[in-house]
Amino acid sequence: MAELTEKRREEITSSQQGSESNRPATEMVELSREECLRLLAAHSFGRLAVNMGEGTPVIRPVNYQFDQPSQSVVFRTAPGSKFHALLRAADAAFEVDGIEERARTGWSVIICGVSDEVTDEATVRRLDGLGLEPWAPGPKRHWMHIRAWTVSGRRILLADGTLPGYYPG
Repeated sequence: MAELTEKRREEITSSQQGSESNRPATEMVELSREECLRLLAAHSFGRLAVNMGEGTPVIRPVNYQFDQPSQSVVFRTAPGSKFHALLRAADAAFEVDGIEERARTGWSVIICGVSDEVTDEATVRRLDGLGLEPWAPGPKRHWMHIRAWTVSGRRILLADGTLPGYYPG
């Protein structure tokens, strides 16, 4: 984790005094692409955002897997609003995060990329072998993927560089 200089630690601490002086100082750090992809691969639940044209984007929770060979978030879906919106939009964002509420620390990873249905038979067979079972009821025969073209992530950690309650993987 990022090492803080004593001067930076004092700046953070003094900027937070007066609001909640008993709260530990925190710092925001950018995550590398490699760390973002590792976090995506280590988790299985996130949020899918698509723009359905007119109006506000639609955000839906999905369980997923990160497919290393294609550098994609993959998930299963049935025909419906999510499926059709993805096909129409072609652009989507996906977010996964983890928090430690008591310490006010956490992380977030966002990928943006092209989304489409996986139709190649060999790829579908390979993805079927991953064992991803959708949480939502009903048959989910369609594989979708969002290629991780743009990947960004941030972590809020304690100013001393520790991550309370954080265990990699």
